Amino acid sequence: MNRMNIVWLRRDLRLTDNTALQQALKSDNKTAVLFIFDTNILDELDKDDARVTFIHQQLTKLDKELREMNSGLLVKTGDPLKIWQELINDFEIGEVHFNRDYEPYATDRDDQVKQLLKKNSISVFSHKDQVIFEPHEVLKADGTPYTVFTPYKNKWLEHFDPQQIKVEEHIKTNSFASIESSLPTLEVIGFQRSTISVKDYDLSVVENYSKTRNFPAIHGTSQLSVHLRFGTVSIRQIVQQVYNQSPDFLSELVWREFFMQILFHFPRVVNENFRTKYNGIEWRNNEKEFERWCTGETGYPIVDAGMRELNQSGYMHNRVRMITASFLCKHLLIDWRWGEAYFAKKLLDFELSSNNGNWQWAAGTGCDAAPYFRVFNPTEQVKKFDKEMRYIKKWVPEFQELTYPAPIVDHKMARNRALETYKKGIAE
Repeated sequence: MNRMNIVWLRRDLRLTDNTALQQALKSDNKTAVLFIFDTNILDELDKDDARVTFIHQQLTKLDKELREMNSGLLVKTGDPLKIWQELINDFEIGEVHFNRDYEPYATDRDDQVKQLLKKNSISVFSHKDQVIFEPHEVLKADGTPYTVFTPYKNKWLEHFDPQQIKVEEHIKTNSFASIESSLPTLEVIGFQRSTISVKDYDLSVVENYSKTRNFPAIHGTSQLSVHLRFGTVSIRQIVQQVYNQSPDFLSELVWREFFMQILFHFPRVVNENFRTKYNGIEWRNNEKEFERWCTGETGYPIVDAGMRELNQSGYMHNRVRMITASFLCKHLLIDWRWGEAYFAKKLLDFELSSNNGNWQWAAGTGCDAAPYFRVFNPTEQVKKFDKEMRYIKKWVPEFQELTYPAPIVDHKMARNRALETYKKGIAE
C-alpha cells in the first residue's frame, strides 16, 4: 500500500496559496485533503448556524475542484483525536500537514493530534498561513509581547517587506490521491441550511475606505472579515492587493494580528479582564434590559438598528459594533462577557481574539482600551454617522411611530452612573 500525505484543513478553506497544501505536494507521496467537522465545536451551536452552512458550501466547492483532479475531499465528523486514530488505522500515512491556529482550544487540540501522530511514527508539519506575522514574530526588544497597538503596528510595518509576499496560485494537479468519499449533507452532520448567507468580499471599497468606513448606510466596508476567518482567501493575497492603497485598511488587518497575539500570550483574557484593576466593577446585569438590547428594543434607534442588522444578517457595521457594545457596558452596566457571548453566537465573522479584544476595548477593561470615562452618546453618533437616518430607516422603520419604545435609560443619568460605578470599581 502506498503511503499518502494528508492535509488537514481547518481555517483555510481553499486550495490556492495554502501553505500546508503547497508543502505536502512537494513530497513524492500522493496527497489527500481532509476536513473534520469537530463535534467539540459543533455541539455548542444552533442547528441553523449560518457559519456551518457557509463551511459546507465551501467544502462542496473544494470537493468539486478536487474531483476535477481525480481526487475528492475526505470529510469526517466527530472528535478530532478519535478521527485521527481511525485514519491511522485505515491509511498508510506518510506525512500530515496543517496550518497553525493560535486560539487556546485549537493549540491544545493540535498538540494532542501531533503527539498521537508522532507516537505512530508519522511525520507531522505545521505551517504559518493565516497571518503575516505569528505571535512570537513581533515582540518588544526585551522579547515580551506588545500590549499597546501603535508600537505593535510600527514594529509590524518595520518587519514587513512587500517584496517577500509570494502568492502561490499554481497547484500540482497530478499529485492528489484518489479518494473514495462523499461529502455528507448538512442534515447528516445534524444541521439545517441557514437563511442567512455570506456575501462575497469586495476590495473596490479600499481606495475610499478612510472616507467611507464610518458610515453604516454606505457600501464602504469590504465584507472581508468572514473570508479571512475561514480562510477562503489568503491573507497574503489580500495584503499584496491593499498594501499601497489604504493605510487605514492595512491597519485593520494589523489589528487582527494584534488581538491574535494578545489572546495567544494572555489566554486568560477569554474569561477575564485584561486589566485586572477593573475586576471590582459591579455590573448591574439586568436580564430584561439585556434581552431588549439583544432584540433591538432599547429605544435608541442606532443601537436597535445594529442589533437587528446582526440578528437578521449575521453582520454588523464596525462603527455600530462600537456603539452597541459601549451602550451595553456603559449605559446598561451589563458585563462585556454577556455581549461578547451574544456576538459570538450571531456574527458570521466571529473570531475569538478580535471579538474578545474589541469587547474589552469598548468596556475599557482591555489592553489599549478606550478610557472608561469615554461614553458614546448614541444620539451624537447618529448626527455624525447616519445624519439622514438611512441606516436607521432600513433596520428600524418604525422609529418615529408611537409603537417604538421610549429610551430604556436617560443618556445623561446612565453616563453619570457608569462613571461612578467604574470609579468605585477601580478604586486602588
